[in-house]
Amino acid sequence: MTVHDLNQLLLICSLVLLVAVAAVRISSRSGLPSLLVYLGIGVAMGQDGVGGIQFDNAELTQVFGYAALVVILAEGGLGTQWREIKPALPAASSLALVGVAVSVGVTAAAAHYLIDLEWRQALIVGAVVSSTDAAAVFSVLRRVPLPARLTGMLEAESGFNDAPVVILVVAFSTAGPVEHWYALLGKIVLELAIGAAIGLAVGFLGAYGLRHVALPASGLYPIAVMAIAVMAYAGGALAHGSGFLAVYLASMVLGNQKLPHWPATRGFAEGLGWIAQIGMFVLLGLLVTPHELEDDIWPALVIGLVLTMVARPLSVVIALLPFRLPWQEQVLMSWAGLRGAVPIILATIPMVSGVEESRRIFNIVFILVVVYTLVQGPTLPWLARKLSLDKSAAEAADLGIESAPLERLRGHLLSVAIPEGSKMHGVEINELRLPPGAAVTLVVRDGESFVPLPTTILQRGDELLVVATDPVRDAAERRLRAVGQGGKLAGWLGTGGNGTS
Repeated sequence: MTVHDLNQLLLICSLVLLVAVAAVRISSRSGLPSLLVYLGIGVAMGQDGVGGIQFDNAELTQVFGYAALVVILAEGGLGTQWREIKPALPAASSLALVGVAVSVGVTAAAAHYLIDLEWRQALIVGAVVSSTDAAAVFSVLRRVPLPARLTGMLEAESGFNDAPVVILVVAFSTAGPVEHWYALLGKIVLELAIGAAIGLAVGFLGAYGLRHVALPASGLYPIAVMAIAVMAYAGGALAHGSGFLAVYLASMVLGNQKLPHWPATRGFAEGLGWIAQIGMFVLLGLLVTPHELEDDIWPALVIGLVLTMVARPLSVVIALLPFRLPWQEQVLMSWAGLRGAVPIILATIPMVSGVEESRRIFNIVFILVVVYTLVQGPTLPWLARKLSLDKSAAEAADLGIESAPLERLRGHLLSVAIPEGSKMHGVEINELRLPPGAAVTLVVRDGESFVPLPTTILQRGDELLVVATDPVRDAAERRLRAVGQGGKLAGWLGTGGNGTS
């Protein structure tokens, strides 16, 4: 490659990134997961599009897809709040194991009996489409105000179920007889246990090191956090465990340890997550040959209909039977099982393994993901409103609190956003009863900032800057959350004054 070729490649890549970033605005306004826009860019650049790029390297796509998925899972784990996900862990684990098994069985039976796929190909299709996509779920949940229990359950499920599905797809794509179900089950449980142990160990050790080792520049902390997350994946994979589960758990531990320079780290991770999504989806779009999709449209629609209306609801009902969820929450969980890039990436595994009709499997999965994402993504907020689940989220709206350390001053600057439905609305500054050593120093309202008086009444939509000394930082945050949930009488009427309920 000459310098001129490199310059042209850099120009093309930068233009693609700029177009993709602009497309984020389109996807956020339309309610569509951004994957559809990026897939469209890849298809438009491909051999049947205006770009005319010839690309059919499934192995490269799979490798890059795995790398991008590691970054996406790390970004999702870093943004997952332990207090939200902790109550949902048993249910999410059941969905990732029992739910996946039910979904694979039902979908594979439909693929075999309705569109005449051989059992091996049918099982591959069933396994591939039974994984919910972390990128799609995280993207939609940022816009849909759901109760904390449902949000935690969906986030944890999307982080957990990649691991067993990858094991199943690899097993079904391997030449020779498929293992007995009990052997596969034992292998899945063992790999999940190894991945979980390594992920938790790397996360806690990494957090301990970052809190006790002073790096020479603040910009090194985000790089170190992402390096630790990638290390968890590599360690899990090399130990023959689930690297995907390891990176998600390690990132979740890091994200809940109040590390130095956390706002910068979070922003860095989000930026890497977007780049990974854009690159992964564009590459998957390039791999598709649109003129070959026509014959597989009907089979994809049939399998997708069975998956969406039968397999997913049945897996939710069976997996969550011990947890006695209200029917409204089960309906939303059934509809919120979004598919995205992960199934398309997994569909490259049989292509690399040389499975018969693997190209057809890839085409079916691609069509299914695009069509049903178009249906499910935009309708999820509407369904949440119809089931009255968004109201419960608004009533219990939590404060958005971000902390930036003031290291030389031995203090913290808390940025507090008062959302709709917060009971902090109507509370005076002096009624917050912050601990000594903490004070509200600035209020931003309707774009105007001012220094508040003790009698200033807070309103929904306000943003507060709270300065707290290091010893009272946690107590100040707990008190702010308590007032947000219980109002000015927090501590007397059902909400703990320390922020616990």
